[in-house]
Amino acid sequence: MRPSSAVVARVDAARRAGRNQDATCYKRRMRRHDYAPRPAHFKWLLDSDPGIRWQVMRDLTDQAPDAIAAERSRVATEGWGAQLLAAQSPDGYWGDPRKWDLVTLNSLVVLKDLGLDPATRQARKMIDRIEKRLVFKPLNNRPYLHGETEPCINGRILGIGAYFKKPNDALARQLLGEQLQDGGWNCEAWPFVSPKRPPSRRSSFHTTICVLEGLLEYEQRRGKSKAVTRARKRGEDYLLERRLFRSLQTGKIIDKRWLRFSFPTYWHYDVLRGLDYLRNAGIRPDNRVREAIKIVVERRHQNGRWPLNVLHPERIPLQMETDVGGASRWNTLRALRVLRWCWNSTR
Repeated sequence: MRPSSAVVARVDAARRAGRNQDATCYKRRMRRHDYAPRPAHFKWLLDSDPGIRWQVMRDLTDQAPDAIAAERSRVATEGWGAQLLAAQSPDGYWGDPRKWDLVTLNSLVVLKDLGLDPATRQARKMIDRIEKRLVFKPLNNRPYLHGETEPCINGRILGIGAYFKKPNDALARQLLGEQLQDGGWNCEAWPFVSPKRPPSRRSSFHTTICVLEGLLEYEQRRGKSKAVTRARKRGEDYLLERRLFRSLQTGKIIDKRWLRFSFPTYWHYDVLRGLDYLRNAGIRPDNRVREAIKIVVERRHQNGRWPLNVLHPERIPLQMETDVGGASRWNTLRALRVLRWCWNSTR
């Protein structure tokens, strides 16, 4: 699938017109060519898996809705989505039957990231297996989609359930009740994490992004809720007040690994994941994202592509991009749509 000639012409014209012009983003001058991809970038991105192609068509090339829907429908039958669906056991889990919980969670999140259409026959079969057959045995056989105890896991389960099946109001309320005073969430705030140390009172970027993504998906499927919107706003401010990667107290970088981008992200936070969430949530970028946007721009290679900086140790029964240091279509897609979000905010 290639971009239409009209799309290529518009992009090329924008590049020529904007080569020596600046655009204001978060009250800072941003060079137009720091954002605008070339037609060759589109061609490279579209020469890939359906899970990437349909998102490029939606987020970067503004294709017609019917063309986007047709491409998205292929996720269930071709490429990575079809491979991952085929790896699900008849009992609903992925991975080792003795240690299926995290492999299953990660597989479901990747299917959601690929954009598997919940209305397809394959998606309905997949989620019905989970709903009918998977339980957390140590929690009195609690159904999988009802969640477990840790907010970093429950945030993702909330998002998965809302996306593929139906919003879980009880799980959303549980997560709202676990929000900490500083606005975020932390799995180590749960009182029984460790008998050797008291529960944490500080939020975790990792847990917070997992919960925010889940609450956003819940609201998008369930409809607006004052309580959920308020909680998300507090969580978003937690990230933004820290410029997405800095200590609020010292101003120092909390973890330099967050400046390097990965996919799949699993439970791990990084700056690109944080920015992509803010874009998806419709947050208007301001000065608090300035440094984070600069990091995204600086991570780009001279060929206009973004590399896979990190490959996390978690595994799913699917190989996508594994060449650390090599060009990543996933990271390039996400970086370009984040920069487009920044650019379009002031047009």
